[in-house]
Amino acid sequence: MHLSRFAEEIVIWTSPLVGLVRLSDKFTTGSSIMPQKRNPDAAELVRAKTGRVIGALNALLIVMKGLPLAYQKDMQEDKQGAMEAFGALSLAIRAMTGMVLDLEPDEARMKAAAGDGYATATDLADWLVRTLKMPFRDAHHITGRIVAKAAADGVALHELPLKAMQAIEPKITKDAFSVLSVEASVKSRTSFGGTAPKNVAAQAKAWLKRLEKERK
Repeated sequence: MHLSRFAEEIVIWTSPLVGLVRLSDKFTTGSSIMPQKRNPDAAELVRAKTGRVIGALNALLIVMKGLPLAYQKDMQEDKQGAMEAFGALSLAIRAMTGMVLDLEPDEARMKAAAGDGYATATDLADWLVRTLKMPFRDAHHITGRIVAKAAADGVALHELPLKAMQAIEPKITKDAFSVLSVEASVKSRTSFGGTAPKNVAAQAKAWLKRLEKERK
């Protein structure tokens, strides 16, 4: 199931509408009538294999569900599904490993996408709470009005003039703009599981160490 969900992420990320990552020809194929396409076939097949593995599990459970707690001849029917599931899982792991090594991120597009949809609005609300000692309920409401103003003007949140913000909340100062960048937002999440670069680096280091230990 986890491999299937990861495969779905790859299918979405590599689609032309999203385009956050690219796969080489090793793991993609062209369409039968549109050779310019790069379909992530390996990811799609991993996603499909999961259905067969789950089907094998269901079949085994149905075979076993009515048996007493001792050996019955019905149990010889467990082999085919189990062996097929093991083969599918082994192939899926190899395919996913290859795709992960092959993935090429489009950093510029990722950065642009990260800031879409007024993603740092929560940071502005947090700033209002932290700096102006405002109840979060009020900060949430004010931030919503500021976002609506930015949307109406067709600008990003950090591009909205200070005077426009102050027309909604007079106490806002230019310091609020320091929290409106994607970089600042990501860096500020320092609690366990947060997105701060040092957190991510620590997790990556810990998992690499664990994987290296288990490989030995």
